[in-house]
Amino acid sequence: MLPNVQRTDAADHVPVLAEEVRELLDVQPGETVVDATFGAGGHSRLLVAGLGGRGKLVAIDRDPTVRPYFDRVKASARGVQLRFLRGDYAVVLSQLAGNGVRADAVLLDLGLSSMQVDRPERGFSYATDAPLDMRMDPSDERSAADVLATYDERELATILRKYGEERYAGQIARGIVRRRAEQPLERTGQLVDVVRASIPAPARFGEGHPAKRVFQALRIEVNHELESLEVGLPAAFEMLRPGGRLAVISFHSLEDRIVKRFLRDRARGCTCPPELPICVCGKEPEARVLTPKPIRPSASEVDHNPRASSARLRAAVRT
Repeated sequence: MLPNVQRTDAADHVPVLAEEVRELLDVQPGETVVDATFGAGGHSRLLVAGLGGRGKLVAIDRDPTVRPYFDRVKASARGVQLRFLRGDYAVVLSQLAGNGVRADAVLLDLGLSSMQVDRPERGFSYATDAPLDMRMDPSDERSAADVLATYDERELATILRKYGEERYAGQIARGIVRRRAEQPLERTGQLVDVVRASIPAPARFGEGHPAKRVFQALRIEVNHELESLEVGLPAAFEMLRPGGRLAVISFHSLEDRIVKRFLRDRARGCTCPPELPICVCGKEPEARVLTPKPIRPSASEVDHNPRASSARLRAAVRT
């Protein structure tokens, strides 16, 4: 293990939309709170403060290297019961809900922690040459290099188009297959070179890094991120007591659409055909949406933390 894996500098992770999360979740003393994507614990520190020295906080994360951060939060949370559960939040939340555990507030922050992006050995960043890993849980069997080595051209193009919304998915997939026939793609720098060589020259100098969407797509595929969200949202909602609040921070349109649809469906009442004069289904809304439109970071926050620029916060209360 590299030395910086154990570094627990508070500057590693700046919690996104911190004040907005605090206001929407409105944590009160004595409540039970779940931070389903603990990361470096930036949001958990704020939520623990709202518990006022009594209550419970359950922290969930699939990355084992976050444990030192949890220990630091726990050491400073006097009077609050803290518990760390390692695993995919979709699996852990489903288990908790199935066991009858109930919560007053649940937070899902779907972005990568800065500690993951800034550690080259994790392979999440296209800015530094490093092993093509991208596993949030290092014990998972399949890395990004494995995906690039085993998927055929059509499969690669599909995930780049579906998860990265990459305009040049076909060309990039073809370039990957050609390059791996010459040598294995095992480094982030190699993949960046393939992307640059596969797209038209003007696209190399457009908005953002040309490999940004490719890296996003691979990360989502390696970690099954959208599948986890589809399973985790219903489990999180099931855990909520009446009056309980759910807040979700997403960082790209694929995640945000899933969250928006889920909250909209829970807030919908009658599902009878419009031609019926009266309601016969009897369906009542299960939730009240607190954010008709997603909350975005202020210009000041983006100025201090550029990685917050794509964040979108949605929240609802269980009725």
